[in-house]
Amino acid sequence: MLTLDKVYKASHLLKSVARYTDMIESNGLTDDCQLRLKAENLQLTGSFKLRGAFFKIANLPPDDREIVACSAGNHSQGVSLAAGKLHRKAVIFMPSIAPISKVEATKKLGAEVHLVDGVYDDAYLAAEKYCREHDSIFVHPFDDEDVIAGQGSIALEVLEQFPDVDTVLVPVGGGGLVSGVAFTLKQLKPDCKVYGVQAEGAPGMCKAFAEKQGVTLAKVSTFADGIAVKTPGTLTRELCCKYVDGIVTVSDDEIATAILTLMEKQKLVAEGAGAVGVAAVLAKKLDLTGKNVCAVVSGGNIDVNILSRVINRGLLSSGRVAELKIAMLDKPGQLREVSSIIADRGANVIQVRHDPGGEHADIIGCFLHIKMETRNFEQLKQIRQALAAAGYQLLN
Repeated sequence: MLTLDKVYKASHLLKSVARYTDMIESNGLTDDCQLRLKAENLQLTGSFKLRGAFFKIANLPPDDREIVACSAGNHSQGVSLAAGKLHRKAVIFMPSIAPISKVEATKKLGAEVHLVDGVYDDAYLAAEKYCREHDSIFVHPFDDEDVIAGQGSIALEVLEQFPDVDTVLVPVGGGGLVSGVAFTLKQLKPDCKVYGVQAEGAPGMCKAFAEKQGVTLAKVSTFADGIAVKTPGTLTRELCCKYVDGIVTVSDDEIATAILTLMEKQKLVAEGAGAVGVAAVLAKKLDLTGKNVCAVVSGGNIDVNILSRVINRGLLSSGRVAELKIAMLDKPGQLREVSSIIADRGANVIQVRHDPGGEHADIIGCFLHIKMETRNFEQLKQIRQALAAAGYQLLN
């Protein structure tokens, strides 16, 4: 059984391995609530997963059997580091879509890595088969009491660092983190609300929570690879239904905006899965007015190859970058006038493209494509209104 004593035992054991991560006051991310960030992205392996993995492996029988795990990246690094410290061999199965940075980081920690075509669930089936064939020990990334207890150690730190907390937002994939945090908080501070946050494109636990039964999604679609899980855990579902107060979802655009905001205002790098709690706050998915809120930033292992795309998406979805397509007559002075209208309202043109009119356009017409930096959607609205008032036809 999962017990509070087991969580305390995990916390004590982890003191020599895992960082006691910072609780950071947010720098104007929201005016609705007192928001603080539990920075598990600053953990040794870049995510909270080290906690559950180490506690689980530390409690295994002391033999020479291989430790096997499957993961999109964060659990694999946690298991690899824990296995190395406890002198065990780790064999990790990862989906082929896992970021290269996570694959390489896992290898550098000493694990033998097998890439499997598909998503996390496909890697899970391959890992299970390997365990049966090699008599290995499987360390589940979330549906395991010891793993959940290890993740629950975060809740003990949250209460120590933020005693007045009354709401905690936790990322959800398979449910190990939110189960451990919710179980622990409800034992020690029953009135504290715990909400899970999932990506819209991978809402498995959200559906399971609502339907109170097991769910397997036909597919998942989100760049938040750390929580892209088709089938949430059985044990974690039961714990969520008992201890979690609700689960909400956020879009990929909202996640991208949260990543960008954390970088700009907090100087924190979060991966998609790690930023969903902050995304829920920024997108006002819950009424948090006047609350003392902790958002667990669960990981920071974002692939630098997609970071620029995420930043660009965040700029677009928050109104910080905008693109206009304007139909006009092709005559001298048009670009100067358009640029003046934009500049007079404080925006900055960063890219211009001129295209001749198409087959059905005016014979002397053209299209002007303008990309510009803006402060927010309100400024963009003012620019669009000014261009329309000057007689320009906006096509987007």
